[in-house]
Amino acid sequence: MIITLLGGAGFMGAGIVRDLLSERSIIDITTLRLCDASREKVDALVSELADPRIVPVDLDVTNADALHAAIAGADICINCVPTLLGFQMMIFEAALKARVSYIDLGGLGTYTVKQLAEHERFKEAGVTAVIGVGADPGMSNVICRAVADELDTIDKINLYWAAELVGDENPVLVPPYSVSTVLAEYAHPSTQFYDGRHVECAPMSGREYLDLPEPWGRCEFMHSPHSEQLTVPLADGIREKGIKEFTWKLHLPHREHEAWVGLVKAGFGDFDEPVDIGGVKVKPLDVLNKVLDRNIKKNAHLIPAQESNEIHFAVGRGLKDGVETEVTVEVVVKPDDMYAPYVDACTSMNGSIAAQLILANPRKPGVWAPEEYFNVASYFVELEKRRFIIDKRIARR
Repeated sequence: MIITLLGGAGFMGAGIVRDLLSERSIIDITTLRLCDASREKVDALVSELADPRIVPVDLDVTNADALHAAIAGADICINCVPTLLGFQMMIFEAALKARVSYIDLGGLGTYTVKQLAEHERFKEAGVTAVIGVGADPGMSNVICRAVADELDTIDKINLYWAAELVGDENPVLVPPYSVSTVLAEYAHPSTQFYDGRHVECAPMSGREYLDLPEPWGRCEFMHSPHSEQLTVPLADGIREKGIKEFTWKLHLPHREHEAWVGLVKAGFGDFDEPVDIGGVKVKPLDVLNKVLDRNIKKNAHLIPAQESNEIHFAVGRGLKDGVETEVTVEVVVKPDDMYAPYVDACTSMNGSIAAQLILANPRKPGVWAPEEYFNVASYFVELEKRRFIIDKRIARR
């Protein structure tokens, strides 16, 4: 099989490459086209992995001919180009034109509705696209499907993600993922599903405190823009069960949370609106990225060893056999040596899982969200192979 990976030398792309080429793979990969604008990063990854199946490709995605050449003839196109750069729909359309299956990592739901609107075009062309297939969205959508499958009728499903760091306090702010994504999660309004309809909610609204096991402890959650709430309550097998509420809420490590709140208060939430400095217009995001990067490099010796812990869980309430029932499905990701080469093992491994499950099984043409495409049992088998801890609890009242 031939796989094209766009943005393949970035943090998430590199992680997907590692997992695709690992002993966990369930597909026979003959060629992996590693496409990126940074030849330096590509060469470093190729040198590190030393796998003859990797074919490096210099690619500027704004070059339509080069983009088509990179995708054409592949069995799947994995798009890891950062969503907020604005190229997602162009790449999505390029995959359709080339009649190549497509996946991406989502990106706060920025293009989700537009992509789903192209379902019939992809279906007629016989092309499969599954959008938002990282950890959140992606794995989180499948968790919601697992909850929904345990209920006959659904009142609500509430989805949460929490991260916590264990170790000495870090005097350096290290972003957990793309700075623009974090700022958008804190500064932008979100669409949630309340009273059976989608409504816009203010940034950092929906404050909720939950007591979780250690190392998370008492966590403050808040609404955040994401794609899960745009798709899950409308999905076949969920919508018709009468769901009236669906929310997605975020919790970042306590001290880091305070730092991001402060940056938004300082105005960095408008990260793309240029400011004038001595007659030169610059974007706050570009300045912040440079300052953070400089600070991390300058003070690398001060950054302590910390262990990252993640918990992804959905709580559904409704009826099962006429009895009020609460279903909780959670996936916990604890520190493990397996994850050492990865920047974000959960996101990149799930991207790899999605690609492999699409290629290993008969494909369904059209544009799909993960909760409508993947089989829960098969998906969870792949999570367990990667040492993610799955737990399901059902309480009847």
